Amino acid sequence: MGEFTVGDEDFLLDGRPVRLLSGALHYFRVHEAQWGHRLAMLRAMGLNCVETYVPWNLHAPRPGVYEDVAALGRFLDAAREAGLWAIVRPGPYICAEWENGGLPHWLAGRARTSDAVYLRQVEQWFGRLLPEVVSRQVDGGGPVLMVQVENEYGSYGSDAEYLRWLARTIREAGVTVPLFTSDGPEDHMLTGGSLPGVLATVNFGSQAREAFATLRRHRAEGPLMCMEFWCGWFDHWGADHVVRDPADAAAALREILECGASVNLYMAHGGTSFAGWAGANRGGGDLHDGVLEPDVTSYDYDAPIDEFGHPTEKFWRFREVLAPYADGPLPELPPLPPQLAVAAEVELAGWAPLADVLEARGGPVVASPVPPTFEELDVDRGLVRYEVTVPGPRQPYPFRARGLRDLAVVYVDGERAGVLTEEDERLKEPVAGHARVELWVESRGAGQLRAAHRGVQGDHRRAAARPAVSARGTRAGAAPGRAGRRRGRTAAGASRGRRTRPLPGHPRRARCRGRAAGAAGLDPRLRVDQRLRPRPVLVRGPPAVAVRARPGTAGRGERRVGPRAGAGRFGAVRPQAMTS
Repeated sequence: MGEFTVGDEDFLLDGRPVRLLSGALHYFRVHEAQWGHRLAMLRAMGLNCVETYVPWNLHAPRPGVYEDVAALGRFLDAAREAGLWAIVRPGPYICAEWENGGLPHWLAGRARTSDAVYLRQVEQWFGRLLPEVVSRQVDGGGPVLMVQVENEYGSYGSDAEYLRWLARTIREAGVTVPLFTSDGPEDHMLTGGSLPGVLATVNFGSQAREAFATLRRHRAEGPLMCMEFWCGWFDHWGADHVVRDPADAAAALREILECGASVNLYMAHGGTSFAGWAGANRGGGDLHDGVLEPDVTSYDYDAPIDEFGHPTEKFWRFREVLAPYADGPLPELPPLPPQLAVAAEVELAGWAPLADVLEARGGPVVASPVPPTFEELDVDRGLVRYEVTVPGPRQPYPFRARGLRDLAVVYVDGERAGVLTEEDERLKEPVAGHARVELWVESRGAGQLRAAHRGVQGDHRRAAARPAVSARGTRAGAAPGRAGRRRGRTAAGASRGRRTRPLPGHPRRARCRGRAAGAAGLDPRLRVDQRLRPRPVLVRGPPAVAVRARPGTAGRGERRVGPRAGAGRFGAVRPQAMTS
């Protein structure tokens, strides 16, 4: 039992000043059997606290249907057993390079606003989730010290009534520990994302003194805390692995501590985005209207504890910086996870054509005047096949997939004709009739809700003159530790607003945006064959466009951007290719 409060200058535990030395570790990105080891690694690095997000969409595949919400409680229990306090960030939007930022694909209303339809759904979710937190608060003998309200909301909007409603709802659910917000150290982010009477924290990767000076202009009192110290960064498909020099990261960490501040390392251990739950981001400056950049399956993040659970040079540098702030000698490292003693070879003796996989795992065919989106097919992530018959005979005409928001591999009469993307939506060769055209569309991760439907979006005004489209899809399957998909911000949500100042050698952080279903210049009537969770969706029809998708079982890093440099991930080698 204890009392944790926010003082004028310090955090107070039973009235005594305490500094939080925290590390981010997402329970849904680590196998449950490995939680104990990873938490022990945090302790050995010199940390006294662990922080985690909670992905709504991972635990709520359907409205009112919940899956293993108790996993959060088990993780908090494991943190307590490891001798760590805990910080919980329940969203409802979390960013985290996670599918749709943690928001469910079935969500109704205007997300991240005070829209009544949206708030009713959040209230139901919090009513199911927060009891896992309430029973584990520090004043009841548990590890939970603080709970976050929303997530970097100032990078997305400024609906103060929405934030007040969230804080009130969290309190009414029984949360008594301090609440907090976290935003970038920019005036517009802090004014849009903070709440009077709620602790404000800042997120950054360098220049701690400047960041805290900005925070002090808005909050003259209260303990300083960097809620996300970006000691590494995430990776995009087709790009190089992002790394940060360990010495530079350690120097930035030392500067934070010299300011008298508390800190949360983002990430201390990144883990893996299993089952196709990795999200996506968009660059493009302040408007974030650039190219969609899907995240890879690995969430290694160049963290001090790598994806395999091993200490890196950054780990030892951080341990040296943190040691003087510990209450006593740091514990020894736990035994390293076992590895293969020698290289192993696996011979792949067979394979399954994607069409056969779709037949086995796909949902029913759906016919429609225009290509349906993934959401309309109830496919949260995976693969959808759109199929349309071009009548003939007729001379060749250009083929365009207008409004495509993901990646599509196109086949004409069974022959691969090209790969289309949001930026390149026209086939190099025109299509003559009579022909059967298939678009295998892979969901590449979502980040924002504003009109961000995945798949293909047809032009309804021209549908009458087009052939019918049929679609069928498969949803991505679940993975150990159940991860949820990450959608960047939605109509109301840019991504984390994270990096307001680039780290040395790092590009400016892009906001997370969501995927919008792509539209083909085919806008024909559609038949879509689909099934719910984990199944592919196929659309067939003479004259029709068929779409089929399959739920995935991929991990992070294998799902985001789909194929690298346009090389489709639709092959049979990676299950992730089927997830989206």
